[in-house]
Amino acid sequence: MTPRAADRARYDRATAHLDAPVAIVDLDAFDANADDLVRRAGGKPIRVASKSVRCRALLERVLARDGFAGIMSFTLAESLWLARSGFEDVLLAYPSADRAAFAELAHDPKLAAAVTVMVDDPAQLRLMDDARDGGREEIRVCLELDTSWQVLGGRVRVGARRSPLRSPAQVADMARSVAWRPGFRLVGLMAYEGHVAGVGDAVAGRPVRSRAIRLMQAAARKELAVRRAEVVRAVRTVAPDLEFVNGGGTGSVQHTAAERAVTEIAAGSGLYVPRLFDNYTSFTGRPAALFAQPVVRRPGVGVVTVLGGGYPASGAPGADRLPVPYLPEGLRYDPQEGPGEVQTPLLGAPADDLLIGDKVWFRHAKAGELCERFDVLRLVEGDTVTATAPTYRGEGYTFL
Repeated sequence: MTPRAADRARYDRATAHLDAPVAIVDLDAFDANADDLVRRAGGKPIRVASKSVRCRALLERVLARDGFAGIMSFTLAESLWLARSGFEDVLLAYPSADRAAFAELAHDPKLAAAVTVMVDDPAQLRLMDDARDGGREEIRVCLELDTSWQVLGGRVRVGARRSPLRSPAQVADMARSVAWRPGFRLVGLMAYEGHVAGVGDAVAGRPVRSRAIRLMQAAARKELAVRRAEVVRAVRTVAPDLEFVNGGGTGSVQHTAAERAVTEIAAGSGLYVPRLFDNYTSFTGRPAALFAQPVVRRPGVGVVTVLGGGYPASGAPGADRLPVPYLPEGLRYDPQEGPGEVQTPLLGAPADDLLIGDKVWFRHAKAGELCERFDVLRLVEGDTVTATAPTYRGEGYTFL
């Protein structure tokens, strides 16, 4: 029996009493992935990206482990909810225009002490001030640095379009805008190198493309390490008591941790290891989060149909954004249909061994987005479901 076949047998036994659709997290794999992230971080604390987990119980589980500290959240409403729930260090990774939430933050000393917000434009500070509604609490602020790799005078650009702040002078000017404005305190700097951390460098069947990605990432890492250090020095002339410099992501943990200027690493997807993280030379994780759909039809030889399964991930549309049939091994989509909203035909020899009601296990393309489809995650240890944990959706929250 192959390791994947053994996993399928375990998951089927663990969930035999549950009807599909069902989502699970294999806690042995989850914990092993957490250990690997800590090893790669080389002693620097890992701030957990909540958008990649979207389950409070699992956030609590990983933050109870040595090597993890703090949360990186994705909306201000989520940040306040997490802080009210007892999480004491929440960094909002994206700017917000949620005026009601800013008013709540400015009125509540506990929330103001726990939550740090992201800015990259003085207009965001003005919006927060206008939203205070009389609240006088000091708002903790983090600046974001643009990490994109640019060559040929900027005519070639690789990386996400995030912050407009790129040079040390630009970031220092923004730091002064915060320092000179009453009611705000600059405490951190963040730089997320998604073109390194979130792009696999070993694409199956694409050796030339993979080589090009590795060359690009090596050059990008070198340029960013120099520029990030210069930015940190410039910002510290304005805010010498800067509390943290955050960088990285699952795919670049060890590279970012090697930079002296960086004090903490962000990671989250590496806990679940969705399919987009299969194509890396720097690490190999264990798939921990899966979902199962039931076989409901057998249209013919070598074909079964499962209920639903059309759960595309965000990003540029493409086959890599689709869930992948994982267990049993050897199933594939019908190229004329793909995964459907209500039903999904699957082709391949293993289909002939599947009966009506059997489970087919899938892996989602991106980590936390799976939780937007399920109210609960069944937590599996060995071949037993040992707990049931609500997702954000299961607690009644869909923040985006």
